[in-house]
Amino acid sequence: MVKEPVRILIVGGGYVGMYTALRLQRKLKSELKRGEVELVVVSPDPYMTYQPFLPEAAAGSISPRHVVVPLRRVLDRCRIVIGEALSIDHARRTVTLSTLANEEGVGTEQLTYDELVLAPGSISRALPIPGLADFAIGFKTVEEAIGLRNHVIEQMDIASSTRDPAIRDAALTFVFVGGGYAGVEALGELEDMARYTARYYHNIEPEDMKWILVEASDRILPEVGEEMGKYTITELRRRNIDVRLGTRLDSCADRIAVLSDGARFPTRTVVWTAGVKPHPVLAATDLPLNERGRLRCTPQLTVDHTTHAWAAGDAAAVPDVTAAETGKETAPNAQHAVRQAGVLGDNIAHFLRGEPLETYSHKYVGSVASLGLHKGVAHVYGRKLKGYPAWFMHRVYHLSRVPTFNRKARVLAEWTLAGLFKREIVSLGSLEHPRAEFELAAGGKHPLDPKLDPKGSS
Repeated sequence: MVKEPVRILIVGGGYVGMYTALRLQRKLKSELKRGEVELVVVSPDPYMTYQPFLPEAAAGSISPRHVVVPLRRVLDRCRIVIGEALSIDHARRTVTLSTLANEEGVGTEQLTYDELVLAPGSISRALPIPGLADFAIGFKTVEEAIGLRNHVIEQMDIASSTRDPAIRDAALTFVFVGGGYAGVEALGELEDMARYTARYYHNIEPEDMKWILVEASDRILPEVGEEMGKYTITELRRRNIDVRLGTRLDSCADRIAVLSDGARFPTRTVVWTAGVKPHPVLAATDLPLNERGRLRCTPQLTVDHTTHAWAAGDAAAVPDVTAAETGKETAPNAQHAVRQAGVLGDNIAHFLRGEPLETYSHKYVGSVASLGLHKGVAHVYGRKLKGYPAWFMHRVYHLSRVPTFNRKARVLAEWTLAGLFKREIVSLGSLEHPRAEFELAAGGKHPLDPKLDPKGSS
């Protein structure tokens, strides 16, 4: 009888999914060559997004295609399935998938496995705030980053082409909700980009734009420490950015941002970066979850009290063995995710070969954040940096971490060219509606009709 290969199913193509698959390709090279092991990666996108570069992509410092890594090219020994995992029955070792073929009338598919790696990541945590689902935009994907860049420049075009003060004021008001990495870096880079772009408009000055950061807690960027967080607030306010701590967004219905402190801002731009929550597929499994909806895991990155199931990253509650107090978990960030993926790949290889498993142990070394061109904050190995040195360290660190030499070279080349030439200030919002002109020529309704586009973006 021919023995079936051991199928390792990796759900998710983000940090953990891609890096785990890369590690397994190297660790199980001989087994893959002999056909004893099969690696299958299920991902909704055919690429991995390097999220720390999203703010720079939104600002135009990096091309969008260089922020993503094509899975099929990097994972050449894996079978890539583009689709969403809807549910997982680990007792029967099956996962129910929804693929692109479902749009053609094909039903869901079921895929069996021997070893399961759950790394679906997280999704934006949206609250039941009036108008949020209708008018806000997130900042977790490259599509959202580029869409936001196009939107900001289009709002400047609207303001430049109208004499109505109400429309102009709403177009030039930008509200960001969330004072974490995503919100602060996106705000810093886009404000920097818009300030530069304003010089090419005859009737818009940087002072005409209102940039507002709303944070529910009493501090921003807690990862870089209290001192650097206060410096960041000072730096943002020096750039006339309105930073509101201890404040919540109560409503953004009718294009009016209503804050908990009573302030009201007519605006066409609300960017929501106020936290994330576990991927919905975790709730559709028979695996143990903690009170926050994340998978209960061991320090060896196995799912607690479960065999043949592994997890890491945002989806996993991994005990922090370096912490002084018991019960503390590792933070759901890229620094831990990449390192956990390496240990996870090693442990799966150890398990298949009957070897002892390794324990994940990594002490958090610090954080870096960009606040725009030549501006940043950092707290690394106890050292605190700000301004240009922090910005430079931010670029060096993330250039060293972005996957593949190909991407490193392309990003470095773009940074070099950006230092020699002027910024690009072109909005390509029409890319979001590639059939618009043809539909209009064919006698149909233009998809940018305000009645059909409640968000009002083009």
